[in-house]
Amino acid sequence: MDVVVVESPAKAKTINKYLGRNYKVLASFGHVRDLPSKDGSVRPDEDFSMSWEVDGPSSKRLAEITKAVRDADGLILATDPDREGEAISWHVLEVLRQKKALKDKPVRRVVFNAITKQSVLDAMANPRDIDGPLVDAYLARRALDYLVGFTLSPVLWRKLPGARSAGRVQSVALRLVCDREAEIERFVREEYWQIAALLKTPRNDDFEARLTEYDGKKLQKLDIKNRQQADSIKAMLEGAAFKVLSVEAKPTKRNPGPPFTTSTLQQAASSRLGFSASRTMQVAQRLYEGIDIGGETAGLITYMRTDGVQMAPEAIAGARETIGKEFGDRYLPEKPRQYTAKAKNAQEAHEAIRPTDFSRLPSEMRQYLDADQAKLYDLIWKRAISSQMQPAEIERTTVEIEAANGQKKAALRAVGSVVRFDGFIAAYTDQKEEDAEDEDARRLPEIRSGESLKRETIDATQHTTEPPPRYSEASLIKRMEELGIGRPSTYAATLKTLEDREYVKIDKRRLIPEAKGRLVTAFLESFFERYVEYDFTASLEEKLDEISDGKLAWKEVLRDFWKQFSASVDDIKELRVGDVLEALNLTLAPLVFPAREDGTDPRSCPKCGSGQLSLKLGRYGAFVGCSNYPECGYTRQLGDDNAEGSAETADRDLGVDPHTGEAITLKNGRFGPYVQRGDGKDAKRSSLPKGWAPETIDHEKAMALLSLPRDVGKHPETGKMISAGIGRYGPFLLHDGAYANLESVEDVFSVGINRAVSTIAEKAASRGAGRRGGTPAALKELGEHPDGGGKITVREGRYGPYVNHGKINATLPKGKEPMSVTVEEALALIAEKAGKSGGKKAPAKKSAAKKTTAKKTAKKTATASKKKE
Repeated sequence: MDVVVVESPAKAKTINKYLGRNYKVLASFGHVRDLPSKDGSVRPDEDFSMSWEVDGPSSKRLAEITKAVRDADGLILATDPDREGEAISWHVLEVLRQKKALKDKPVRRVVFNAITKQSVLDAMANPRDIDGPLVDAYLARRALDYLVGFTLSPVLWRKLPGARSAGRVQSVALRLVCDREAEIERFVREEYWQIAALLKTPRNDDFEARLTEYDGKKLQKLDIKNRQQADSIKAMLEGAAFKVLSVEAKPTKRNPGPPFTTSTLQQAASSRLGFSASRTMQVAQRLYEGIDIGGETAGLITYMRTDGVQMAPEAIAGARETIGKEFGDRYLPEKPRQYTAKAKNAQEAHEAIRPTDFSRLPSEMRQYLDADQAKLYDLIWKRAISSQMQPAEIERTTVEIEAANGQKKAALRAVGSVVRFDGFIAAYTDQKEEDAEDEDARRLPEIRSGESLKRETIDATQHTTEPPPRYSEASLIKRMEELGIGRPSTYAATLKTLEDREYVKIDKRRLIPEAKGRLVTAFLESFFERYVEYDFTASLEEKLDEISDGKLAWKEVLRDFWKQFSASVDDIKELRVGDVLEALNLTLAPLVFPAREDGTDPRSCPKCGSGQLSLKLGRYGAFVGCSNYPECGYTRQLGDDNAEGSAETADRDLGVDPHTGEAITLKNGRFGPYVQRGDGKDAKRSSLPKGWAPETIDHEKAMALLSLPRDVGKHPETGKMISAGIGRYGPFLLHDGAYANLESVEDVFSVGINRAVSTIAEKAASRGAGRRGGTPAALKELGEHPDGGGKITVREGRYGPYVNHGKINATLPKGKEPMSVTVEEALALIAEKAGKSGGKKAPAKKSAAKKTTAKKTAKKTATASKKKE
């Protein structure tokens, strides 16, 4: 029997069905080792030697794999067919060699681009060795990312308190977002006018034509700059005679695009389905690893991390057969279409993303898939099938028209198209093609050369130029791909990291840099410009590709990089924070010191008048403050462009507390507006609740805020006080150490004892239901467990978020966002929890015994470990 190692249990389950009893398929659950998150894991002074660490869950899985290999005839490493997959196989092999589990047993590496029976059996019949250069490229990339992160981040922490960290690819992606924001800020709108005529043919058919030339001058988009010019031209055209000079009908063809790559799939799923990059990849992973389709488990799509655009000959043959059946022979080209990658640095030797079997129509597969899977499979199938279809045949008609009014003349043009044969559009259209279809819909009536036209109306419309749009996830991925930054497998993780670090936020699917992100980018551009240059990052990616091709030695690349990078870091360490801030004052001037309506110096302090505003650093990050501190206490949050409003709220007197006689003031701090009673360290302060604008705060509201928490009354059953307040998670009631949420801030000040008792009782009942076996509603469903037993879900419990499968509840690691949990992460947590509990929950009455046993075990372990030492 041979042991086969793959990444995920879902993949293992599918492959096990194909291989039969002579094989034991085990999952590594992704990477089994990683560099420890501490300084010294990569050591440049020791020729870039690296320390690898195995965490708890991985240790158990490796123990299982080791035990199985010792009893097996051989080892087959069948991880994914990319750099990361090769690395996982290498890590597993290294651990097994260290444990001396292999001896002289054969080790083979197999790869398959699709998880279908034929693909798996073909791969098993054609094994190879681990690809050394591909592993070297992984090691170089991992070392580079580690060295940049663990060398640059401490510099950020010292020079820019509040900054999280910096990464090799993430920092460049962040720069793209910040550069676009700066471009928008610098943009100056320009007014322009467009003029169109509604004309009628002698056959009473009307159509629209746009002005293209006036008084012998061809007009560009911005040439008509104001209403006066527009009205003058409009008046001339209203008295003009119109005549058709020429009508030209020109047939054109529009060819289909290639099947999806990783980046084009992410872009299309974003624009058409509203999926984030990470959501797209999670859904695609399930489609790749295998779906139960009526008793048969099969991967429905090929491997989804690729920048290749070609399809295997047998796939092309399958697509052509399906085209003939579903669309007809007219839609089938005489010869198969071939595509080549246009992306910079495209290097993956994989197929494009396509269905594993084109005869599995989306309409037939829908019954086996959840909503997201059905949508994504439909998108992939249509794009792949359209790539092998006939081009669309379109007839484009252009009509040139002369307008004459005495000596003055003008030229107008009408354009329309009609689709003569839809071709591949019958299956799929991308955004550009849909825009073209809108134009195609503007079909012109019959117009003959030389005939006169009747004027119906002349319209002059005002427009302004628009700034470039902020990046969406899709457009940022496209731009990164064009520049050669990152790789297919890194895009989703890069965007998620930027959001997790609070460097960018996503609003209406657009990426907006946070003030923290702008600050980090400005710092890196000012002092590490080379390492956030697009060309430099792209050239480093090219070197990594050359390593994977065996053309460069990976340690030579690291030596060249480290020599210059470490010298740059050493130089920055000598800089004073004041020098750093002044450089950032200049770089971030539009953000830090926005122009004022009255034209005064944006850096002058609006409170004291004599001080100069500057960036300042506090424990929790950067803010804007006055140079006359502490005499002048003016501060403003970074990115708050309402400088004048900040000055007003910095010290607005609201009166005095009638009970204490202390002054009550509305202030504005680095964390936002707040009210304060008294002065000094002992002053009582309260932040304004969400939704309360500073300008609406008066003495009454300030007193109400400063009086919190408010006593509502004693509970009739316990006799203990119920209080209402506003906390980190919003308005609440507190009774006997237990909290219950209130719906609004206003409820904090108005809730009475009866409603409070009722709300607390409802909350207690919901907690009791949980203790009695009731389960909180699922926040997210991850699909069926590969071993059966029901669905895996993510839920919010009394003690925090957790993943659930059957009777097993596994708490999420601290800081893990519940909605970002992947199937692989959930399975690992569940497996670890099941290992600890034997897969069953112990009865409540035995909990004390369990604790005692655990203490004894821990004591024995500690004693044994001391003896070993």
